[in-house]
Amino acid sequence: MSAHFSQSVVILRAPFLVDRYGNETTARDWDRATRRPVHGLSVQPDSSTEADGDRPSVVTGWRVITRRGTDLDLIPGDRVEYDGRLLETDGLVARWVVGGRTHHAEARLVEVIG
Repeated sequence: MSAHFSQSVVILRAPFLVDRYGNETTARDWDRATRRPVHGLSVQPDSSTEADGDRPSVVTGWRVITRRGTDLDLIPGDRVEYDGRLLETDGLVARWVVGGRTHHAEARLVEVIG
């Protein structure tokens, strides 16, 4: 394995909360989240923005890239733990397909502070 793909993350996937009438809501139950470690990734900083004003904040983007021939089971709403950070998914996983097979997958994550 290349040193470039030597990082690991933990994917957290939480079920949806159910309201008092038994209807599934859009809120997640993070107390019941499953934790799944994923190894052999490249995790790189992507972009960063700062906002001043009434509520200063910093939004940092991260990009997760899989090795050749490897997919990534990550869906919108999942969270990712990496290097002591709690990151949110930002959109769908991008999958590069060559000759009908997955070449590699990339996902964008964001960390919001403030």
